[in-house]
Amino acid sequence: MLNFTVGPVMCSDEVCAVGGEQVPYFRTPEFSELMLENEQLMLKFSKAPNGSRVAFMTNSSTGSMEATVMNCFTSSDKVLVINGGSFGQRFVELCEIHGVPHDVLKLNHGQKLTKERLYEYDGKAYTGLLVNIDETSTGVLYDSEMIGEFCKKNDMFYVCDCVSAFLADPFDMAHCGADVMITGSQKVLACPPGVSMIVLAPRAVERVTNAKVKSMYFNLADVLKNMERGQTPFTPAVGILRQINTRLKEIEAAGGADAEIARVAAQAQDFRDKIKELPFEFVSESPANGVTPVHPLNADAYEIFMDLKDNYGIWICPNGGDMKSTIFRVGHIGHLTHDDNTTLINALKDMQSKGKL
Repeated sequence: MLNFTVGPVMCSDEVCAVGGEQVPYFRTPEFSELMLENEQLMLKFSKAPNGSRVAFMTNSSTGSMEATVMNCFTSSDKVLVINGGSFGQRFVELCEIHGVPHDVLKLNHGQKLTKERLYEYDGKAYTGLLVNIDETSTGVLYDSEMIGEFCKKNDMFYVCDCVSAFLADPFDMAHCGADVMITGSQKVLACPPGVSMIVLAPRAVERVTNAKVKSMYFNLADVLKNMERGQTPFTPAVGILRQINTRLKEIEAAGGADAEIARVAAQAQDFRDKIKELPFEFVSESPANGVTPVHPLNADAYEIFMDLKDNYGIWICPNGGDMKSTIFRVGHIGHLTHDDNTTLINALKDMQSKGKL
């Protein structure tokens, strides 16, 4: 199968090879060294400020979103949540579950966040802001620098879900002033799902260290304490963490974060150029590099997903909810090439010739 979803994505042969090995015992100096190297490279690629730390969590990225809400906010906070799709809504629901007072800046599907809209919430005593920098459900990229300036002006604790944006779109954690950045193993890191990383700037490290969290597994202070020796409190996804190490070093050898971002951007542009001759519309007003949401003009989006899967050996990414029939998504992350884009376009052209588009 050729995989154009946004996670899990196509892995390199080197990453796949590590996944085929026996999983070693992990309470060893060798594994600790690997984990500390993972932390060093994650901090480098996220451009985190000095004194930052990384929590490696064996869960999906939603688990790390929840851990962040639990460890960084309380009922004494007043949080602004930017909600432009399924994953912004997830932050809203997490605030509701954990009793964090919040307001929602609601955006329509595909709508960009403007400075004028954001500053409607200026000076209103918010203590924090939660945003999915790439709202993956609609492929909208929000301006992390603009939001960071707003948070700095209002002294807000700034949490960035960069699950699909990390290493796909430019992001400088120190420059934009983010306190927390979240990402996952199955996106641009192109490893199996199961591990999520929370990068914490010094202000976030201090906050989670002093938090009184009613959780054993999601206690980030405990995670960071164990990470001082390159370990985790509980048994992690050892095999995936070894694959992450291979992948991080693969990115470093190819030129680092900026080179990977440029590669993803070129993959996205190549696809968007090639699909223009087909009966589709682009959805996003501010498109992210990692994914292109597509609206079919004459067909059902989910039926296109099924047809490609069953008859062409190609996975694209369907949507759920009210976008199920109207929008599908094509990912540009993972081990993909321009030739793979051509294969997908040719399949869509064949569907068009059969009257399916």
